[in-house]
Amino acid sequence: MPTLRDTIAEDLRTQITTGRLKPGDRLPSEPRLATHYKVSTPTVRQALALLQAEGLIEKAHGKGNFVRTPLRRITYTGGAGIPFAPDLQTTIRTTNIRARGHIRTLMKVPSSTPLTEFHCTTYEGETPRSVARIYVPRHLALATQLASSSWPGSRDAGRTETQETVTARLPTPEEATALRISTTRTVLTITRIVLNSTGRVLEAALLALPSDAADAVFTTHPPLKEETDR
Repeated sequence: MPTLRDTIAEDLRTQITTGRLKPGDRLPSEPRLATHYKVSTPTVRQALALLQAEGLIEKAHGKGNFVRTPLRRITYTGGAGIPFAPDLQTTIRTTNIRARGHIRTLMKVPSSTPLTEFHCTTYEGETPRSVARIYVPRHLALATQLASSSWPGSRDAGRTETQETVTARLPTPEEATALRISTTRTVLTITRIVLNSTGRVLEAALLALPSDAADAVFTTHPPLKEETDR
């Protein structure tokens, strides 16, 4: 049986999807909504949190809740590192760091091993669409040529295996700030590890995209069956 929170969320959702509430419209205040639906303000906040998590509304501090302009969905293609499309722009910052904590574990290197971190943000116009932090052993990064049309490349030489883990979760404060989204809005995260034939990690990438406007596609090519009969 639907709860009061779900009932309120469904009514507002219908108003948004049918166009009664249009992108940019400000929703009534939480006290006014509570009076309209004859519920408590905390119940209204729970309903609004559902709509925020779905990407239908966004909350502007001190101003209220507004209907979001729907974003075009973008697609992450397995093995790409970060999503690319003709109308997406990418900014890249490079920093030299030492391997520690979670990054040291991902890279499978001793503590304080020199690494290069590439901090990438893709934009559609002025709207951030994805953020990624990509780590490479520094001696490999020295030969990397950065280009806007292909992810910091030339490191696939020697690659024999790529491992990718996809997770849906709430964003970290840093991700929420970089993507300009609410901390209640779910993100799709992809951890990509590239290895060579000896199991050495050539690259570790941590990507985050708002899950309500992104898809991840992975294509598997089965090995060719060897001919046994002539």
